[in-house]
Amino acid sequence: MPITEILEKNASLYPEDVALVEINPRSDEKKKVTWREYSLIETSTVDSFRSEITWSEFNKRSNRIANFLLSRGIKKGDKVAILLMNCLEWLPIYFGILKTGALAVPLNYRYTAEEIKYCLNKADCSAILFGPEFVGRMEDIAERIPFIKLSLYVGEDCPTFAESYDKLVTYCSSKSPEIKLTDDDEAAIYFSSGTTGFPKAIVHAHRSLMHSCKVEQNHHGQTKDDVFLCIPPLYHTGAKMHWFGSFLVGAKSVLLKGVKPEWIIRTVSEERCTIVWLLVPWAQDILDAIDRGDIKLEDYHLSQWRLMHIGAQPVPPSLIKRWKSVFPNHEYDTNYGLSESIGPGCVHLGVENIHKVGAIGKAGYGWKTKIVDENRKEVKRGDVGELAVSGPGVMLRYYNDKKSTDEVLGDGWLYTGDMAMEDEDGFIFLVDRKKDVVISGGENLYPVEIENFIRKNDAVKDVAVIGVPDPRLGEAAAAIIEVKEGFTLSEEEIKDFCMDLPKYKRPRVFIFDDIPRNPTGKIEKPKLREKYCGKSLVAKQIEK
Repeated sequence: MPITEILEKNASLYPEDVALVEINPRSDEKKKVTWREYSLIETSTVDSFRSEITWSEFNKRSNRIANFLLSRGIKKGDKVAILLMNCLEWLPIYFGILKTGALAVPLNYRYTAEEIKYCLNKADCSAILFGPEFVGRMEDIAERIPFIKLSLYVGEDCPTFAESYDKLVTYCSSKSPEIKLTDDDEAAIYFSSGTTGFPKAIVHAHRSLMHSCKVEQNHHGQTKDDVFLCIPPLYHTGAKMHWFGSFLVGAKSVLLKGVKPEWIIRTVSEERCTIVWLLVPWAQDILDAIDRGDIKLEDYHLSQWRLMHIGAQPVPPSLIKRWKSVFPNHEYDTNYGLSESIGPGCVHLGVENIHKVGAIGKAGYGWKTKIVDENRKEVKRGDVGELAVSGPGVMLRYYNDKKSTDEVLGDGWLYTGDMAMEDEDGFIFLVDRKKDVVISGGENLYPVEIENFIRKNDAVKDVAVIGVPDPRLGEAAAAIIEVKEGFTLSEEEIKDFCMDLPKYKRPRVFIFDDIPRNPTGKIEKPKLREKYCGKSLVAKQIEK
C-alpha cells in the first residue's frame, strides 16, 4: 500500500495521541528558561521552545497542504521541493505532497543558492516550500528559476517573491484528497550526499518507502510505547527512514533542533525517549562531556532508554566499547544503507550481535547482499570487493541520468561503490569507498582500517585518511587528525602510536586540523583533498 495510508490509519486509531514533538533549545537560551522551569510555564508562552501535534492534527495539516497544492495545479507526477530546517511542519508537508500524487523533493539545508537552483532544475521541480533560513538564497535565484510556478514561504514576514503558507494553507479543507495511489507510483526524489561530486537525483516509489518502514520496525522492534529521538536533518533518508519504524506503529517521536550533548541527554530524560539514533561525532561528544563532568548521568531520567544505534558511516569498535562501559544496559545496533537503497537497513548488525561490533552486519530484512570483483563476479569469502545489494528498497533510477543509472544498477542489483569483505561467519565489514581507496606503491590501502586504528588513541577526537601525491609511490596515506579538547598530541607521538600498524599501512603524512563532516556525519574527503593535495606542507612531510 502507499505510505500515506499509514498516516490515515494512525489518525484514525490514535487521533489524540502525540505524534511529533519539536524542541528548540536555542529558544530556551534566549528566554533564559531552564529545562525544569519550562514545564511550569503556560504552554502558550513557550511554543517556540516546545510544541507538539497529535496524529489527527498531523493528518489534517497534510490534507490541507495537499488540497492547496491541488488547487494550484500540482498534479500526479509533478515535483515539489522542500527546503526547511527540521520543524513540526516538515513531515506534514512531505506527506501532503505525497497525497497529491506528486513527488516530494527534499533539499539539503546546506546547499548554496546555486546548488538549490541546480537541484530544482535537475529534478524538474515546479514548486518549492521554504523556510526563513533560506530567504537570502532563494532571493538570489528567484528570477533565474522561471520553471518554479509556486514558491510557498513557511514562516512569518513572507518575502515579496513568495506566497505565505500560513495565509493560504491554514483555511484549506482538512479532508483527505481522493487521489488514487499505488505501490508502483513514484513518491520522492532524494539527492545523494554529494561527497564525491554533484548530487544525483534518486527516484523512489511508494513501494520503497513502505519497505523501509517494515525494515526499520523489524530490526528495532518499535512498539506504540516507544519514543524515538530524531536529531539528523529530515531531508536525508537516514533520519526519516529510522523514524518510519515509529511511524508504522503510531509511536511518538521528538525532533531536537541541536546536537549539543547536554541537549540530547536532557531531551532523552524529559521526553522519556527509548530509542536514539546518533552519528559517530555526537556519540563521541556525549562520552567526552560525561568524562569532563559536564554531564552527570544521575541528574537525568534515562532508565527507559533501551537502544542506541548508529549509521551513515563506519563505526569505530573502540567507540562502542566505550559507550557500553558508560551505558551497560543499552542495546546497540548499526545500520548500513544508501539513499539509493532508501536509507538505512539493507545491511544490519542486529542487537544480538554486539560481539561483531566493527562489522556492518548481514543482509537486512527483505534484502540480499553479495561482494563482487571489478567484473561483478562474486569473490570468495574473506576477499575485498564491491558490496552489492538487492531488495524492494532499491531506487527506480537516477532521474534523467541513464548513464549513471546503468553504472550502478544491473540484473536487480545495486552496486554501492563501497568496498567490503565477508568474514567466516557471514558478517560484512566495510573497508572503504571505492573512490577513497589509496593505491600506494601498488598496494591497496583502505582508509577506514587506518582510521579505526588511530581512533584508539585517547587524544584523538576524529581522523580522516586520504591519499596525497607521492613522486615514488604514486600516492601516500595522509592522516588528518582532530585532537580532543583538553588533550595534546604531537606528530612524533602519533607516529610512535602507528608503529603497531604494518609498515605499508602507516601514514606518511600527519596533519592536525578539524575534520569536516556533512549533516549526515560522513567525512567530506573531497574538501580535505582540495585543501591538502599538492600543498607544499604535504610535499615537505613526504620528503621527510
